[in-house]
Amino acid sequence: MATNAHRPAPINVSDADLADLRERLHRTRWPGPLPAAPWEAGTDLTVLRELCRVWADEYDWRPHEAWLNTLDPITVPVDGVDLQVFRASSGRADAMPLLLTHGWPGSIVEFRHVIEPLVDPVAGRAAFDLVMPSLPGFGFGGKPAEPGWGVTRIADALHALMVTELGHTRYGVAGGDWGAIIGSRLAQLHADAVIGFHTNMPLLGVHRNPSWAEGADEHEHRLLARWDRTDATGRAYAQIQATRPQSLAMAQTDSPAGLAAWILEKFEAWSDGGLGTFMTEDLLTNLMFYWIPRSAASSAMIYYESRLDPDGRVHPVPGVPTAAAVFPAEINPATRRWVEPNYRLARYTELPRGGHFAALEQPALYARDVGEFFAGLKR
Repeated sequence: MATNAHRPAPINVSDADLADLRERLHRTRWPGPLPAAPWEAGTDLTVLRELCRVWADEYDWRPHEAWLNTLDPITVPVDGVDLQVFRASSGRADAMPLLLTHGWPGSIVEFRHVIEPLVDPVAGRAAFDLVMPSLPGFGFGGKPAEPGWGVTRIADALHALMVTELGHTRYGVAGGDWGAIIGSRLAQLHADAVIGFHTNMPLLGVHRNPSWAEGADEHEHRLLARWDRTDATGRAYAQIQATRPQSLAMAQTDSPAGLAAWILEKFEAWSDGGLGTFMTEDLLTNLMFYWIPRSAASSAMIYYESRLDPDGRVHPVPGVPTAAAVFPAEINPATRRWVEPNYRLARYTELPRGGHFAALEQPALYARDVGEFFAGLKR
C-alpha cells in the first residue's frame, strides 16, 4: 500500500540563476586548439563554442521547465534521500507500471520523445504508467549525505519507491547505462515484483571477455576490435569519476562551458551520428539537470560508490524475462552469443541504427521494442 509520503516538487529555476548562467558562458576563458583532429583529443572547441553561444543567447529554459512540470514531479523520501520522480499516466485500466531509469551523463530528458508512444501506444504494444526518477545525486532530486549509495542500495531504493511509496506490487523495469546496471540488480533482488526487464545496454562486463574470440565470426571480430579501441582510449572518464570525482567536479560546477565539454563529448562519442543526431534543445536541457542543481559531483559519485559495491556491477537475472535491444553504436557492442548467458532472454533485437542514448536517438525504435516486449509478457 502506498504511504502517500510524497509531496509536489515542481521545478522553478530563479531568474537570478539563469542570468548567472548566461554571464558565466559569456565570460568563458577558452583554451587554444590542440594539434589533433576534431574530437580526437576531446571535445571539439569549434562545436563547443557554438553550443555555448546558443546556450547563452538563444536557449530558453522556461518552455522546458513547463514541460517537465506537466510530468507531475513529486519528491518521495526513500532511505534518507528525497527522490524526485516524474510520472506520466496512460489513463488505461490495463496499463503496466514501468520504472524507466536513466544513466550518466543523462537525465529523464532522454525519455522526452518516448513518453507519448509508451503511454498511448499503437495496437500490439503495452500501455504504461511511467515512473521516471532522477537517480540519487542526479538532477533536481536529493543528494545522499552518507556513503554507501552504490548499485545495490539504489536498486533497493527504487524498489521501495515503486512498491512501498507508490503502491505498485508488480511492475516492469527498463533502462540503459546505469539504468541497465541498476535494473539488472533490482530484477535479481526483487524478482517476485518485477514483471520483466528491458535493457538497451546488455551487461557483458567492464572489459571484453577473452573467451568471446573463440569461434568468433567476422562480425564478432569487428566488435571485438571496437571493444579494444574503447578499452584503450574511451574509459578514462569512468576511472576518474570512480576515484576522484570531487576534483573534476569543482571545474564543472564553476564553469558551464567546462561541464558542457565533459558531457557533450560523450553524446558525440557514444551516439550513432554524433551531436548532430540530437536536437540542440534536448542537449542543453539535459545539461541544465547538472548545472542548475550543482549535481556534477553528486552524480559522478555513482561511479565511486559502485566501485566499492562488490555485488553491484554485473549480475545475471535468473527467473526474470529479459529483453535485450542491441543498438549498433552502443559503446559496449554485443551479440546474442555474448548476451544469452547473462539473462533469461525472452526477446533479443538487433536494431538498424542508434547508439548508447537509444531513447533519445531513436525514440520510435526504442518505444516499439519496449512496448512489444511487455505486450508479449502480458499475453
